[in-house]
Formats: sequence, C-alpha cells, structure tokens
Amino acid sequence: MKEITLETKIHDLLNDYEGMKEILIGINPKFKKLNNPVLRRTLGRVAGVRQAAIVGAMDPMDLLNQLRLAVGQESICESCTEESEACHLPETKPRPDWVNASPKSILDANAILDADKNPLAIARKALRGLEGEEHILLTADFRPEPLIEEFIKDGYSVYIEETEGLFHTYVQKAD
Repeated sequence: MKEITLETKIHDLLNDYEGMKEILIGINPKFKKLNNPVLRRTLGRVAGVRQAAIVGAMDPMDLLNQLRLAVGQESICESCTEESEACHLPETKPRPDWVNASPKSILDANAILDADKNPLAIARKALRGLEGEEHILLTADFRPEPLIEEFIKDGYSVYIEETEGLFHTYVQKAD
C-alpha cells in the first residue's frame, strides 16, 4: 500500500484501505459527512489529509499519525514542531472591508450536502454571477478547507470567520 502523507487524498484513502471511512469517523465524528456519496465523489478527490484535519478542527499531524497507525504505518512525528508549517492552521487575516457589505448569495454547505449536491459546483456557479465588489457567503458547521483552497486557486479573495461553531466563508473576485 501507498504511504499516507498529509497530501494523500481522502478519496484514495477510502479506495485503498478497507474500513477507512469507519476509521476516519472513529477518529473524529465530524467525518460522518463521508457517508454522503456526493462528498466522497467530489470533495474527497480534492481534499487531502491536511485539509480533512482542518475541516475536523484537528492538528494535521495528529490525524496523519492516527491514520498511519491504523493501517500499520509508522508515525511520522510524535508532536508538531515550529518548523512544520503543515502542523498549524492558517493564520487569521484582518477582516476586509468588503465583507461588511451584504452578500449577493448565501449558501449553506450543510444543506447542499444533505441534498446530495456538490457545494463546490454550486458556489462556483454563484461566483460566476458576481459583478464588481459583490461577494458570496458560504456557511457550514465545519471549516470548508477544500473549497477554500479551490477558491484561492481560482483567483478569488477569501475571508473566513468562526462564530459559535459556524464557519462563515466570504468569497469575492480578487482585485
């Protein structure tokens, strides 16, 4: 079997290791979303172990080592070191002024997933309709790290806030 790394895609883990979905859910109940076939087919191909850890509000190295041990691989490190950027969540940026305006669209990632739809596809469609300084707001009970990284790759500005366990992801065309 392939070595599991922070960049290993969740889709590959689920295909390469029997019982991996149950292992992931056992590690963190937030991974119950993997029961959604749309999530597994779409975001599972984009999200790696590092991103899954962020979605699950976990230390990426902790998740990585738990997965490695579950399949008989040695852990990579016992604890994170300051030199390991992969061990830390992204830094919080100051709130940009454009976030204060009303969003053109508000999307609920949980409701989209519950309807067996792809939140990335729906968000991209909403983003294509933006004009000027308009933005969309994506809400979820998890940090949608795979979506955030895709928005950034697509050239959008992204700002994330967490309030009482709900993540608000604001997305606007970059300047």
